[in-house]
Amino acid sequence: MAVQAPARLEARHINPWAVFAVAALAQVMVILDASIVNVALPSIQRGLHFSQADLQWVINIYVLMFGGFLLLGGRAGDLFGRRRMLMIGLFLFSAASLAGGLAHSAAWLVAARAAQGLGGAILSPVALAIVSSTFEEGAARNRAVGIFGSLAGIGGAIGVLLGGVLTQYLGWQWVLFVNVPIGAAAIIGATQLIPNDRLPEMRAGFDLPGAFLVTAGLVSLVYGVVKAPSAGWGSATALGFLAAAVVLIAAFIVRELRTADPLVRLDIFKKRNVTVADIAGGLSAAGMFSMFFFLSLYMQIVLRYDALQTGIRYLPLALSIMVSAALTSQLVTRFGYKYIMALGLAVAAGGLYWLTRIHVHGSFEGDVLFPMLLLAFGLGMTFVPLQIASVSGVPPDDIGLASGLVNAFLQVGGAIGLAVLSTISTTEFNGVVRTIHSPLAYPTALVDGFQHAFAAGSILMLAGAAVVLLLLPQGGAGAAQAVVDESEEMEPVTVA
Repeated sequence: MAVQAPARLEARHINPWAVFAVAALAQVMVILDASIVNVALPSIQRGLHFSQADLQWVINIYVLMFGGFLLLGGRAGDLFGRRRMLMIGLFLFSAASLAGGLAHSAAWLVAARAAQGLGGAILSPVALAIVSSTFEEGAARNRAVGIFGSLAGIGGAIGVLLGGVLTQYLGWQWVLFVNVPIGAAAIIGATQLIPNDRLPEMRAGFDLPGAFLVTAGLVSLVYGVVKAPSAGWGSATALGFLAAAVVLIAAFIVRELRTADPLVRLDIFKKRNVTVADIAGGLSAAGMFSMFFFLSLYMQIVLRYDALQTGIRYLPLALSIMVSAALTSQLVTRFGYKYIMALGLAVAAGGLYWLTRIHVHGSFEGDVLFPMLLLAFGLGMTFVPLQIASVSGVPPDDIGLASGLVNAFLQVGGAIGLAVLSTISTTEFNGVVRTIHSPLAYPTALVDGFQHAFAAGSILMLAGAAVVLLLLPQGGAGAAQAVVDESEEMEPVTVA
């Protein structure tokens, strides 16, 4: 097998790490936005007169659009050129951010957030595909994808801190405006440093009916899960959208099996490393989303930190992930991704379970800091091999699809997990409030609900570790090559 994608960089004298920097900058913008807006929600509510019930849509509409269009975005990059789709996604995301910062009504901001989600769904899988196809499979790709994967935790923690600073000193609008210069820099970098990779052999038919079915199915799934905690899991709204999701996704599978030019080549799931990585990613995201969500509430409501103080206290998490990711990218090359990923999930589960010991009269140093460090270290050990496993052995013209799949599982898994854990937390909260009649009832009930949510999140992460140990093939530089050789013989890919 010969993969000649990296050779084009040498021919044009472009440093592959310069290409990586552009893709990473684009990804950081998306990751920052996922956490930076959370801190500004109270200010947004006051500024645009959101009702308490409608405020959630500032976050949920982004999740709906991002999760629903990820597969479409990843496949579009494979078929129409990754640089082109990256620039389209960057422009849409930046323009939507500018529009959101200029919003004068709740509806305007929600519409802008929807456009942001669509832009993120286009550029996020394409950015990972660019990184994966730029470096040859083995140690170089492991290192690059490892660093790229660590951006999730680091960017999330920095986003919380930056959101606090911008909201407190410049206003909530700047949590959106900040994306504009980042997006402009990434567009300029993509123009100058990323070669045009539209290939004649990639100009296959674009499966628009399949794209509609899977996008509508994922949107229905996420919407049903997002509405379930407030409407009730047995409500007509939740059950209707969840049933529609099942029907649409089943119709999509039938469509993909019969069409000559499928949006998703379902035989990609024959590669066990891809399938298992996707499932483990969804389970790990469920736990990670709960950590950011419930810890932020605990620190602001129970420990009474303001937005900036809360953001500052996430810095140890970012540092722990950086250290963990740096070590893990080397360990994966030496020992393979299976046992490193399983260990990372187990360590993260331990950190989440440790957080069940938080209490009403606690403190950051005594209740949060050390569990947070352990959890962050486990996340760094998880997401580095996860990103590597999700694209190992995948043909170059399907890397965008593979990266779209793992991102879709992360996003949808996180949304479902957070909805389920929120339901657990709310149920426990309501039960405690009914039985305690004192001024401490509210904070006591909150903390009790958070404890149960953290416990459930740790179980989900342990389930992910079990899936990896039982089903994931061992993989490192050599093993990843074996996956390719065993699965199919590939023709050399020449990049024009």
